[in-house]
Amino acid sequence: MQRLDEYVHAGGKLLRCGCTTGTCAAAATRAAADLLLGGTCLPAVVVQTPAGIDVLVDIEEAQEGAGWACCAVQKDAGDDPDVTDGVMVYARVSCADEQGVAIDGGVGVGRVTKAGLDQPVGAAAINSVPRRMICGAARASARQHSYDGGLAVEISIPAGVELAERTFNPRLGIEGGISVLGTSGIVRPMSEDALVASIAAELSVLRATGADHVLVVPGNYGRDYAQDVLGLDVRQAVTCSNYLGATIDEAARLGFLSMLVVGHLGKMVKVAGGIMNTHSRVADCRAEVFAAHAAMAGASQDVVQAIMEASTTDAMVAIVHEAGVLDQTMQSLMARLRRVLAQRAGGALCVDAVVFSNKYGLLGASIGGIS
Repeated sequence: MQRLDEYVHAGGKLLRCGCTTGTCAAAATRAAADLLLGGTCLPAVVVQTPAGIDVLVDIEEAQEGAGWACCAVQKDAGDDPDVTDGVMVYARVSCADEQGVAIDGGVGVGRVTKAGLDQPVGAAAINSVPRRMICGAARASARQHSYDGGLAVEISIPAGVELAERTFNPRLGIEGGISVLGTSGIVRPMSEDALVASIAAELSVLRATGADHVLVVPGNYGRDYAQDVLGLDVRQAVTCSNYLGATIDEAARLGFLSMLVVGHLGKMVKVAGGIMNTHSRVADCRAEVFAAHAAMAGASQDVVQAIMEASTTDAMVAIVHEAGVLDQTMQSLMARLRRVLAQRAGGALCVDAVVFSNKYGLLGASIGGIS
């Protein structure tokens, strides 16, 4: 198993990064395609990740037959406490009559059963970025071996059948296995103590420059929205990950006067419910909170029931939009969010929020106490 030579400093510790299941699937695909089209399997292949880091990944298993080849990679999650660390990820590549690269999931890869997820109902739970990586790996092999026919790729993670029970996948509407995920291709360690210490260090450095105001984003979605849509300078934005409560506490302690949080509804609806650590392993009250505010906005029992059965916040927004109570629901939710943030800040600083959805755009804003 190849160890990724990439580290992050956090909380005085040096933590090793790992590879996402998407990177593993792409590596296995490249190796299997090379074996199928070129007749040889190298002991390791290079995967270009969306994060811009090239990863050398060891190939653990390889086999072939008439018109197909299969290779496997063992996932290395680095120092991240990932339940999929060490699992084997297989890619079976075969020649296809139709042009292009067809991607599907096999044993241990979940199947989407509810609308509103990254993939449509019935599709394998292989998200968009991993699909692009897998497709790119297959096409790169085809170019190298001057092959102009079609390829079919099946990704399997046998251990995923059992591991799925330790995730939120069944509740989200993903049945039969785990999801193939990863937006950057790299797993960055999620040690809670280390991450909170890292956030505190960032805030301290920013405060030392004389800054009174801090822009906070939970992750890449918030950062991109703040920059691309709101036109904000994100060069000194602090990423709080799941730890908004600890971030507010530290900003108050350091003497910041104000904070603007730009976050996706999926996380901010949890915060409106009083959840200050938004990791799914800690709590997932999205449907309950959203349904409560929809009910207060006049939504019918059927609408509330539909929200409770929805698998994503985008799906919830679609439901209240169709019912004609989206604006009222968000006004109620934003009012609650303001109170929760103010309560956590304890009067030490002013915390405003912008809440958005990648699909529906701006949903609510609390700026200067006005939503």
